[in-house]
Amino acid sequence: MSETVSFGYEEVAPAEKTRRVGEVFRSVAKRYDIMNDLMSAGMHRLWKDDFVRLVAPRAGEDILDMAGGTGDIAFRLEKSGANVTVADINAAMLEVGMERAAAQGLTSLIWREQNAETLDFPDRSFDAYTIAFGIRNVTDIPAALAEAHRVLRFGGRFFCLEFSTTTWPGFADLYDVYSEKLVPRIGEIVAKDGDSYRYLIESIRRFPRMPEFAAMIGRAGFSNVKVRPILGGAVAIHSGWKI
Repeated sequence: MSETVSFGYEEVAPAEKTRRVGEVFRSVAKRYDIMNDLMSAGMHRLWKDDFVRLVAPRAGEDILDMAGGTGDIAFRLEKSGANVTVADINAAMLEVGMERAAAQGLTSLIWREQNAETLDFPDRSFDAYTIAFGIRNVTDIPAALAEAHRVLRFGGRFFCLEFSTTTWPGFADLYDVYSEKLVPRIGEIVAKDGDSYRYLIESIRRFPRMPEFAAMIGRAGFSNVKVRPILGGAVAIHSGWKI
């Protein structure tokens, strides 16, 4: 990893990015799901439904949902009867997820505080690895992808849902104006934290484009890497297999 990494539009030391990202998500944890609804006009729910359909969880298999703090993906996966472990580096996000699970009477989920770059699970522990809207906040993305590959069993599958860069003419310009100008303002009003949402938008701008990220997944050892763009790539689902 290089001596500096991007934190939004800034270049900072890796340890500093990890610290700052932690502060961002501690700040927004309680309002995170409300903000997702407001920022996406509720569409994030459809994207997550589509994502879990592609994962195709099966009863009895072991799935790691990384950066899954508030439980949105895990709750969907759990309905299949799969054994789901929810992992997140941020304890505040996990706390929100556990409270939501308790309110819904969900007792089968396992909750673990974990760094995606240095998981403490043994090799070949899971049949599937999911990460939704979390990989761009990881300090060392190649290390996280390598860890995902390590903890998957042979034949295991990797799925990542993440914001990307739309290729639709016209829509791209509108999306840029909305995200750069309005999202931080919404964050300031609803979550009382415009700066955190300004960072989240900047982190999308700095995230690798779809082909580049697909190549990173391949370099981590995954085969049959595919990309499914949504809204021309404003959001994308990347997948790969450990063979």
